[in-house]
Amino acid sequence: MEYQAVLDIKDFVDLSGFNKQDVSLIKKACAFASTAHESQKRLSGEPFIIHPLHVAGMLFEMGFDAEVIAAGLLHDTVEDTGITLENLKRQFGQEISNLVDGVTKISRIRSENIKQRQAENIRKMLFSMVNDIRIILIKLTDKLHNMRTLEYLEKGKAQRIAKETLDIYAPLAGRLGMARFKI
Repeated sequence: MEYQAVLDIKDFVDLSGFNKQDVSLIKKACAFASTAHESQKRLSGEPFIIHPLHVAGMLFEMGFDAEVIAAGLLHDTVEDTGITLENLKRQFGQEISNLVDGVTKISRIRSENIKQRQAENIRKMLFSMVNDIRIILIKLTDKLHNMRTLEYLEKGKAQRIAKETLDIYAPLAGRLGMARFKI
């Protein structure tokens, strides 16, 4: 499937409640992420930027501010492109850079073949790793959107991701009041 429509942040985030500075930040983050992910596609065939746009939209629905929405748009740039953390810091400042860095670090944790008692230890480790709870909330929205698109993955990988999400991330979401967000 070829995507002809221009993807616009306004299709995912209602910008009317933000001041000019916040709108500018969100649009800048969207343009930056779009450029960084320009040549990437999701397994569904969609442009990759659709994923950060959905993450940003969910963060908006949860009532987060412009910095968190911008970090949601940028959350995969360091992990999946040639963008460096230093570049993000220069473009968007320390706060957004720290949020993206935290999400990137959490993404590196692999929890295959875990037992239930180990899952609790991993959840505790995630909380201890981050100095800003917003990092975990961005990661949870990332996981939520990825769970919604598991059908495009190879069956074994989809099952592993689903198990990890149910064992590690779903209980975190419940503890943090995100249980209303359904897959």
